[in-house]
Amino acid sequence: MPKISAIFWDVGGVLLTNAWDREQRQGTLKQFALDEVEFENRHEMLVSSLERGKISLQQYLERAIFYRPRSFTPDAFKEYMFSLSQPDKETLQLAAELARSGKYRMSTINNESKELNLFRIQTFGLREIFSLFVSSCFVGLRKPEEGIYRLALEMTQRPPEECCFVDDRPLNLDSASRLGMHVIQMENAEQLRRDLQKLGATT
Repeated sequence: MPKISAIFWDVGGVLLTNAWDREQRQGTLKQFALDEVEFENRHEMLVSSLERGKISLQQYLERAIFYRPRSFTPDAFKEYMFSLSQPDKETLQLAAELARSGKYRMSTINNESKELNLFRIQTFGLREIFSLFVSSCFVGLRKPEEGIYRLALEMTQRPPEECCFVDDRPLNLDSASRLGMHVIQMENAEQLRRDLQKLGATT
């Protein structure tokens, strides 16, 4: 088996909590007493543009929330959105150990809006771990589209058989696997460490 030289990581659901997934949206809607069906209809029409960097978070909120007067401000809503991001400390520690070993090119492949992505990178020190962020908001592609994985391989100049991709969702792993990358479905940090070791990826 070829030696692993690059590890690609999802962010939400692996290194951190999800940024703006269904669970986070539902909690926020309850917090601000918003109608879920009405919001989700608008969200589904906007989320692809948001995560591809075609519209800003401000534009998204103007169309999804503030298309009519509210009893709260956009800043208050955004502050609450951002507060939902929390680290998985054990997984971040594992990623940091792998980065410090100097054996692997460490990169992300993730779907996030630009504003949330930059906030999370800064807040949780991800630049200290990863040298490349293949984020949907920067490259205009989203998982599970095959193109985002191809781009990640091209940007790192690594053959797929030397690469491992870690994600918590099987659908996102399928495209990477079809390209020949090793894949690991994240369940918890200890399981992830064991599965990486099976591939020869150790700290």
